[in-house]
Amino acid sequence: MQRISLLLAGFAPAVLWGQQGAGTELWRVAATTLPVPPALATGGAAAFWNPAQPTTPERVSLALDVIETAPTVNASGVLVTVRARVRPLGRVGLVYGRMGIGDLVRTSLSPDPDPGAIPYYTQTLGANWSVARGGTALGATLAYQDTRLDVQGSDRWTLGLATADPAQDLYGGVELRAWHGPLWGSRAAVRARYGVATAHGFTADHQFGAGFELGAQFASDLVVQREGSYGQAGWRAVAGMRVGVGRYRVSFARDFGVNDIGAAYRVGLEGRIP
Repeated sequence: MQRISLLLAGFAPAVLWGQQGAGTELWRVAATTLPVPPALATGGAAAFWNPAQPTTPERVSLALDVIETAPTVNASGVLVTVRARVRPLGRVGLVYGRMGIGDLVRTSLSPDPDPGAIPYYTQTLGANWSVARGGTALGATLAYQDTRLDVQGSDRWTLGLATADPAQDLYGGVELRAWHGPLWGSRAAVRARYGVATAHGFTADHQFGAGFELGAQFASDLVVQREGSYGQAGWRAVAGMRVGVGRYRVSFARDFGVNDIGAAYRVGLEGRIP
């Protein structure tokens, strides 16, 4: 969240990174509610960050996640994913997301705000595909992103890769199943995780996490991230839990915030049709 506080101080993205970087920064706000490294995120709206999802038995799944940050940031958003099994292609679907910051006003020489608000939002619509073969999952998303910051706007396709582009993040991760076995009549597992986000033009982010699963009924995750920035790096923690009720999964995640900015929250609901 250090980058976010810097972003809000005078619209730094418009000056330093342009409209594309401004839109990417809003998606980084949404990612602060992920309790796992983005490269290892699975289920629900996780296909927005990680299209290579593991095989699941249902024919169709629909997920809706709502994100709300502290009033200090006043950012909010929604993520929607729809995925279906199509043999022999694997799974195909659509992902849509929108993030925005409200209550931005213009000021001049008067201490009172000028009439009219400053729009600042980004929205993304994409087609998603994934397939699993044995222990390997492959996936890809082709998405179109539209960003608006005041009177300036930009749109682009998610194509291309650079070594230091503020409008992108390159994710990597590794997960180790530290323990698994029977527990309370179900199969349980404890997992250790490490993730990294880089190639974005500033210091890399490092994520250290752990997770506990109890069958399909319950899961909890915790990640502690050393978040790089254009200035001093900082530490941030995120915790989340998921409860399975029949065909539905309800998830909740909370970012604990840094620098007295306040917490961000994400609530998700996923329904599955066998």
